[in-house]
Amino acid sequence: MKKFIAAALLLVSGTAMAQSTYTAADGTEYEFNKHAFITVGGGLQYTLGEAKFGDLLSPNFQLGVGYQFSPVLAARIQANGIQSKGGWNGLGNPPLNENYKFNYVAPGIDVMFNLSNLICGYNPLRVFNLTAFLGGGANIAWGNDEVNDIATRLQARPAVYNLEYLWDGSKINPFGRGGLEASFRLSDKVKLVVEANANLLSDHYNSKKAENPDWYFNGLVGLRFNLGESYTKREPVVTPPPTQPETIPTVPVVTTPKPDPVVTPPVETVEPLRRDIFFVINKYEIRPDEKVKVAQIAEYLNKYPNAKVALCGYADAQTGNDRINDRLGLQRVTVVKDMLVKEFGIPESRITADSKGAREQPFAINEQNRVTIAIAE
Repeated sequence: MKKFIAAALLLVSGTAMAQSTYTAADGTEYEFNKHAFITVGGGLQYTLGEAKFGDLLSPNFQLGVGYQFSPVLAARIQANGIQSKGGWNGLGNPPLNENYKFNYVAPGIDVMFNLSNLICGYNPLRVFNLTAFLGGGANIAWGNDEVNDIATRLQARPAVYNLEYLWDGSKINPFGRGGLEASFRLSDKVKLVVEANANLLSDHYNSKKAENPDWYFNGLVGLRFNLGESYTKREPVVTPPPTQPETIPTVPVVTTPKPDPVVTPPVETVEPLRRDIFFVINKYEIRPDEKVKVAQIAEYLNKYPNAKVALCGYADAQTGNDRINDRLGLQRVTVVKDMLVKEFGIPESRITADSKGAREQPFAINEQNRVTIAIAE
């Protein structure tokens, strides 16, 4: 048991390093959400003993309710049971064959570790996942009449088996368990699960004294149903091409010649320059392809010494809250201002900076509102 606990602690520590987002080939991002789940299944149990293998098989059912805390770590409360068997084959002289059954239910708690996500990384679209689990609980058994009747019959002949741990009524035994679960994704909400588990109890479980623990093994097939959304899906952000201001050609104005002709020089028309510097969700670092836009603003200000630039930062309204988004909008406008001042030498007196957070949304597409808008004129 100590080894089981040490292994569980090691796996729990590994979950802190597991990623919680997955980016598909098309750029769609999937972020893990904590969620509850229900598992139902049925199958067969084999109770370890000396009888023929087929004589020790019995039906088995399991119901579990759990919670997925991270892509790797989950816990569930489960109840397993219906029947266990015991017996022996060809013992004594003449050979004696005896089989018996009794009922049980075994509620317990399991800690579960998704090995696929731990080793290969989180991927909610993966078809196959392998999960290991460790746990324990209480086995509540009753209906032990068959072996008690066998013991009564055997009193009339030499003892052929050591039934020193007979019990009647009901009996509670603590148990430990471990196993593997293979799951196959059918949809976002439903998985097909195949489980195999081994259960360890005291020697008093099956009425026979063997001076070693009793075991039973379950093979189950069932379905897992996720409750709530297991992930948040974000479409890829498409950065629009930079907008180029229209250039209106200037037409020289020439006055009517007089005795001394006077030619009016061309009037230079300066058009405002706008650049939208886009950011990644929950970030305020300027990406390399967006730094080009900041450089274009600086070039414009150097070309027109009297021009000034107005900066305004934004965050998208569908992520975070006003407190987070106000901070993000301010950080995004500040980093653009700092780049103009520190990298391009633009005086702060020529820059105004403001932030709207998510209280205003300049674009119809949500992802485009992670932006600092710069207008120089």
